[in-house]
Amino acid sequence: MDLELPSPSSVAELDWARVAERLLYLFPPVIGVGIVGVLREADLGVPLLQRGLVLFGTFGYTVLTVGLAGALLLDARRVRRQPRASGEWRPNPWLNAAFALLWAPIAGVVYLFRRHRRFGTPPGWSEWWLVVAVSFAMTVVGLVAAVVAVVLAFPGPLLTVIGLSGAIAFGAFPIAIHQDAAYVCTRSNTWRPNPGLYLGFAFLTLFVAPLQPILAGYYLFRRHRTLGTP
Repeated sequence: MDLELPSPSSVAELDWARVAERLLYLFPPVIGVGIVGVLREADLGVPLLQRGLVLFGTFGYTVLTVGLAGALLLDARRVRRQPRASGEWRPNPWLNAAFALLWAPIAGVVYLFRRHRRFGTPPGWSEWWLVVAVSFAMTVVGLVAAVVAVVLAFPGPLLTVIGLSGAIAFGAFPIAIHQDAAYVCTRSNTWRPNPGLYLGFAFLTLFVAPLQPILAGYYLFRRHRTLGTP
C-alpha cells in the first residue's frame, strides 16, 4: 500500500518531489524539443535568434541540472527523516544529488519511479489523457504530412507549420502521460501505471521518435480497458 508523507507546512517543508517533477518537465524544451527545436531549425532571419537559442539550451540545461540535484537532495533528506513511512527505501541524499549532476533526466526519473512505488503520486487534472491523445494524433498526422509535403515539394512555410504543431504536441507528451498515470493509479486496482516509468519512456521517445505513437497508443488502449475512457 502506498504511504503518504506529512503535508508540507512551510517553505522549509516544500514538496520537493513536485518541484523535481516540474523541473523535469522543462528539460524537453531546453534540449530543443517542441517550439524551441522548430525555431532552431527554421531560418527565420531574426538576428541573434540562433545564438540565443543555443545559449538558452546550454545554460538552461545547467540551471535545471543544479535545480534538480538540489530538489532530490532535499526530498531524499525529508524521506529519510520519516523512517516509518519510508520503510525499506532510504534514499541517499548526496548520492541522488551527485547522480543528478551527472545525468539529470535519468536521475530524476529513477528517483520519481522509486518514490512513487513507496508513496504514490498525487493526482491532478483528470483529463490529461486528452493531451496524450492529441499528441498521438498530431505526431501521426505530422509524420504523414511531412512525408507528403516532401514528396510533393510543398513550400517551406507549410513544412514549418507542420513541424511546429507536431513538435509542440511532442514536447507536451511527457508531462501529459506522467500526470495522467498519476491519476489512473488512484482510480484502478487492476492497472496502476508508475508515473515515473512512463515519464522515462516518454523521454526516450524524444530521441527515438517512432516510439512515441507506439507508447501513446499502448497507454491509451490500457487506460480504456481499465477505466472505460477515452
